[in-house]
Amino acid sequence: MLLSLDAATVRFGGRAVLDGVGLEVVEHEVVCVLGPSGSGKSTLLRAVAGLQPLHSGRVLLDGRDQAGVPAHKRGVGLMFQDHQLFPQRDVGANVAFGLRMRGVGKGERDGEVGKLLELVGLPGAARRAVAGLSGGEQQRVALARALAPRPRILMLDEPLGQLDRSLRERLVVELRELFGRLGTTVLAVTHDQGEAFALADRVVVMRDGRIAQTGTPLEVWQRPADAFVARFLGFDNVAGATVAGAAADSPWGKLPVPDGSAQGNRTVLVRPAGVRLRPADQGLPCTVTARTFKGTHVSVLLQPEDAPRLEAACALRDAPEAGATVGVEFDAAEIVVLD
Repeated sequence: MLLSLDAATVRFGGRAVLDGVGLEVVEHEVVCVLGPSGSGKSTLLRAVAGLQPLHSGRVLLDGRDQAGVPAHKRGVGLMFQDHQLFPQRDVGANVAFGLRMRGVGKGERDGEVGKLLELVGLPGAARRAVAGLSGGEQQRVALARALAPRPRILMLDEPLGQLDRSLRERLVVELRELFGRLGTTVLAVTHDQGEAFALADRVVVMRDGRIAQTGTPLEVWQRPADAFVARFLGFDNVAGATVAGAAADSPWGKLPVPDGSAQGNRTVLVRPAGVRLRPADQGLPCTVTARTFKGTHVSVLLQPEDAPRLEAACALRDAPEAGATVGVEFDAAEIVVLD
């Protein structure tokens, strides 16, 4: 195992911001730690890097306990959200920094810098001034600098957080392709689930210093572990229900649930795609309170008379106007029994 955290705990003022976390990362794996602000994800990254000491527990790299090992001797690369480039040095000097610290000769450094800049899509940029770079170019330089010492693990702290959405979406695809080509082991933290799901082999969702769920992006998306994870992923149609057989008694009435669902008092998630709009005299009557165009579909907010609000997803041509009265039926294939 390349990286193991064993009951890793960090306390600030008596409060555990990292609370007995256990996590393993294998070689060549890309793991994204996802969670809201204050969930402990950045503290986890800093603990692995050696920038934040543990109060208890262990960080192991290649099976060796890293207690007392300083950050610069751990063989990890760290790239921060704000890039932290040296503004007084040109691009080449920034990328060469780690190589120079390792005592690599100038000729070899220059050759390696050229290869790295080409790798990240900035060929011939070594003499450019950092101040003249765009945000996306600075991100690429920071990545080249982090990769230069050939770290066993590359750690990214909100690497695309300061970029606009279209650039983030393009760069995350490029990063995924680059890490696959290099076989880089990556541990990244982000609050953006779209970024994490596009980049990761495995997603780790954190809450209050603990791991709430871990799994492949598809596993976490299809089966959130609980109501917190579901809501963090953007699903709002979550409510308590009593499951008996293939039906759940919920605030929205009887819901069909998949075969084999857990029974008894549970929490159910109804994906917006599973809220089917019908004529007003069919199913659960609702009033359309708002609709929002999402690019691939329209999000329609519905208010039943005596039940929590529902979100439905439908095609633009089928989206009713605000104020309309519709009926709602539910698709069991888009309902998940949580807990």
